[in-house]
Amino acid sequence: MSKRMCSVTVDGLTVSYEAGTTYREIAEEFQKNYPHQIVLAFVDGFRLQELRKRVKEDCSLHFVTTADEIGHETYRRSMCFLLVKAIHDTAGHDRIKRVRVHFSVGKGYYCTVEGDVKPDREFLHRVELRMRELSSEKIRIDKRSVHTDEAIELFHRHGMYDKERLFMYRRVSKVNIYSMNEFEDYYYGYMVPDAGCLKYFSLFPYDEGFVIQMPSREKPEEIPDFKPSPKLFRVLKESVAWGDLQEIDTVGALNDMVTRHDMREVVLVQEAYQERKIGEIASQIAARPDIKFVLIAGPSSSGKTTFSHRLSIQLRANGLKPHPIAVDNYFVDREHTPRDKDGNYNFECLEAIDIEKFNEDMGNLLAGKEVYLPVFNFKTGRRDYERKPKKLGKHDILVIEGIHCLNPKLTEMLNDSNKFRIYISALTQINIDEHNRIPSTDGRLIRRLVRDAKTRGSSASRTIAMWPSVRRGEEENIFPFQEQADVMFNSSLLYELAVLKQYVEPLLFAVDRDSEEYLEAKRLLKFFDYFVGIGSEYVPTNSLLREFIGGGCFNV
Repeated sequence: MSKRMCSVTVDGLTVSYEAGTTYREIAEEFQKNYPHQIVLAFVDGFRLQELRKRVKEDCSLHFVTTADEIGHETYRRSMCFLLVKAIHDTAGHDRIKRVRVHFSVGKGYYCTVEGDVKPDREFLHRVELRMRELSSEKIRIDKRSVHTDEAIELFHRHGMYDKERLFMYRRVSKVNIYSMNEFEDYYYGYMVPDAGCLKYFSLFPYDEGFVIQMPSREKPEEIPDFKPSPKLFRVLKESVAWGDLQEIDTVGALNDMVTRHDMREVVLVQEAYQERKIGEIASQIAARPDIKFVLIAGPSSSGKTTFSHRLSIQLRANGLKPHPIAVDNYFVDREHTPRDKDGNYNFECLEAIDIEKFNEDMGNLLAGKEVYLPVFNFKTGRRDYERKPKKLGKHDILVIEGIHCLNPKLTEMLNDSNKFRIYISALTQINIDEHNRIPSTDGRLIRRLVRDAKTRGSSASRTIAMWPSVRRGEEENIFPFQEQADVMFNSSLLYELAVLKQYVEPLLFAVDRDSEEYLEAKRLLKFFDYFVGIGSEYVPTNSLLREFIGGGCFNV
């Protein structure tokens, strides 16, 4: 009996393969055409598939590598599985209570181990040896689909109570379980076919746990130097501790709160915690009478505007008179605005700001002079000026907001003793479960999807399409200067994703299936399947969340 053959077109070249051939086997033949390791495949242009899948009919393939965003995340996700497996192999299952993958640190993840082990250098060395042993043996990463009830029982038996909790709220009938030999786990997203794909990593003891360092997208075969950000780490660790204290460390735990507790109280406690933090920052500023410039910077959708308003109220409560200033009002005239590599105006680079004029005005205000401040007219592309001059009195203080506020070049002519720098970001402090992170960038993208639709009439497709450019701007103009801040503020709320669910799902469902943005929309919709949603009626009008869902008291 002759075997059925299928025509497979890979990047324009058509080759016949026997039905049942895995995409992995085809990828091995074409790997020489790709500068980086192949980890996934697009089938017929839009269906993303793991390499373990098999050819069933004529199709076209385009391979995804570790230099692509989706491939890079697949590599990191698979590396977490290898790490957890190796820790259990090294210590023994009975000595491990749980392994937690917390948040990003540098180019890696900060992790902790609970149980009868200490993650010191000697232990991590043995774990790393085990990881490399599994990699060299190319241990397969298998996948099987089981009924949700079976998955819940399985996770309970394995002591993975976070996953048991998570799937108590899933409405889907099937769950995909990944395994390496006898070790089974659940992961949200695709995986590489075997441990042989996972070659580049290092483990470093850090604080009470350790960091698994991995390559960047730009250099997928290089392990970068471990460069921690101590201030950011401290805020992230504190946020995780707060979530643990509130017993909301995972999505399953949040769902328990939604279904079994008074969410009004849960919301008000989170809001009170943030208000206390803002009050503490205002008290620090008030304790230093030489401070005249409060400089606030942070990435997109961090809630900078609402934070500025709330901080100003707290400053007033401390006897100060705050005045808001937006750095955007110091844009150079439109014809002088730099352009990016595509020929578009680049409003995010520092050169788009009239630094000399900004420093001149701030210096004159500090000297007690009257200054007519600019207001940038975005229609004409030029600066207008206020009709009344501003003059700083003894208790006056300027609250300045802009993406470059932590860049020393923006305020290079002003004395550091007169500045107080604040970095704000929405640093997601809960995870899907102990091994599956929720990246902070996802939390910010979700906020922006809701806000753009509400305030700008933008579709989810447009916001998703713009997001890579937004992130590149942050990488260039914000993140390199975050450690310059005097304080950092986490604007994320433990309950917010349960509220945002009702706002963002209709926007994501509207994304055209044939669009390039559909895959990302589909990923986010699957992500929200984990959450039990709640209404916004308990969200206070001064909440940072109101900046995105509307109904706030600051008209932002």
